[in-house]
Amino acid sequence: MAVDYVVWAARLVLAVVFGLSAWGKFADASGTRKAVGEFGIPLSWVPSVAWGLPTVEAVVAVAVVLPWTAAGAGLIAILLLGMFTGAVVRLLRQGKRPVCSCFGAASAAPIGRGTVIRNIALIALAGWTTVATLAEPQVPGVLPVDHAIAMGTAAVFAAILVSLWGELRALRRRLDEQVLSTLGAEGLPPGAVAPEFEVLKTGGGRTGLDELLSPGKSLLLVFVHPGCEMCAALARELPRWQARSADALTIALLGNGDVAEHAKWGEEQGLGDIPVLVQQGNEAALRYRVRGTPSGVLINEQGRVAAPVARGAMAVRDLIVQAKRTGKPHNPATNGAVL
Repeated sequence: MAVDYVVWAARLVLAVVFGLSAWGKFADASGTRKAVGEFGIPLSWVPSVAWGLPTVEAVVAVAVVLPWTAAGAGLIAILLLGMFTGAVVRLLRQGKRPVCSCFGAASAAPIGRGTVIRNIALIALAGWTTVATLAEPQVPGVLPVDHAIAMGTAAVFAAILVSLWGELRALRRRLDEQVLSTLGAEGLPPGAVAPEFEVLKTGGGRTGLDELLSPGKSLLLVFVHPGCEMCAALARELPRWQARSADALTIALLGNGDVAEHAKWGEEQGLGDIPVLVQQGNEAALRYRVRGTPSGVLINEQGRVAAPVARGAMAVRDLIVQAKRTGKPHNPATNGAVL
């Protein structure tokens, strides 16, 4: 029956998810210990939890495949996911967004609403799988042997591909960090030609410097990160600043990572028409020698860097004031200007 195939496929998906999670945590032991500590686990328990959690996940990954242990593994999966989701919600309510190394270094990113949604979906999958396994305990024995093996093999290959993709992301992130550490002085000198770049738009498609520059207007690139509280505070101010400087300035935000996460973050900050753009690595930050967030780079209408990199919300505000009043380069070290 078709339902037997669905039950087997659901169990394989859970096995892949928990297997990848366990493998990633074991492979990045130091990152796992750090993440466990940031989630509020007492310091004396961190080593045990950092070792025990991936061990339990590995057991679940194996047990959910075996027909006589699949239901129990599903219940354990629900318990683990429920505890983790509760911890995430608690931290988010406290205004904290620690890095979640849920799948090791490949997924090192701050927690957010997407983390909660993902976990709820996995809880629903684990719940359905547990109920379906109790109702169909003979799966996969009732399936043709070649079909069951083929589906299992496909799951293994999918896990390998996802793991390799994650390793490539982690490698690119490490390379970007290494390049940033050897760039020399932060920021391009005023008067330098602004480097071209191509980034993703949260609304779909791609854009670049030529499209963002408007005749008679300067362009302010604000480099942000969804996990940065200072970035969020700055972002909430930008619509007001953009409205007061619309005749002289275009503002665009540049992040790095997941497009959907940045889209939700932009909505949460009430950015309105201000575009949130996403780098696939740190390509724009590398070209402009930007090393932290929030930071701002002001580009004049001729496509040249108009001022040194502005580091911090107050320095970014100064760039906006300068673009509005004179359009001339200035030193963003002078803070405190009020629009």
